[in-house]
Amino acid sequence: MIRNASRLAATSVALFMLASSAFAQSQPSASHLALAREVAIGSGMTRSFDAMVEPFLDQLQQMNVTRPEIKNDLIQVVAQIRPELDQQKQKMVDNAARAFASRLSESELKEIAAFYKSAAGAKYVQVQPGVLDDIVRDLATWTQQTAQFVMTRAREEMNKRGHQLQ
Repeated sequence: MIRNASRLAATSVALFMLASSAFAQSQPSASHLALAREVAIGSGMTRSFDAMVEPFLDQLQQMNVTRPEIKNDLIQVVAQIRPELDQQKQKMVDNAARAFASRLSESELKEIAAFYKSAAGAKYVQVQPGVLDDIVRDLATWTQQTAQFVMTRAREEMNKRGHQLQ
């Protein structure tokens, strides 16, 4: 559950970044876009798109639990629409590439792509989902503690000024 929440959170952040910049810049060159696409894929970002698509298919296939008579047809339909979903995913990969290309030069993208191809970059991509899971888990606790800290400190300071906060 936490893993899905962290992936959803990461995907939401990525989608927000993509949406805000996709239309902001002029069209980059084909080579610039190709490098940006390589970075989007190499960074592991695109696996978030898979994490969003697969639950749709899983939910569809769950229908055979309540209606066993449609199981075989559902299996065929899922197999049929999977390539279409991949095309939809490729649109998001293209959006990610445009977002990267609008913010990074070709030379910067070359360096970043090289990093993701390195041993350290590959390890980074491998451990990133677990790191995001940890961050999302810790973020909930931190948010609660920080809110409590702010209220405690504000009450203390307002008390010094003769005001009571509830």
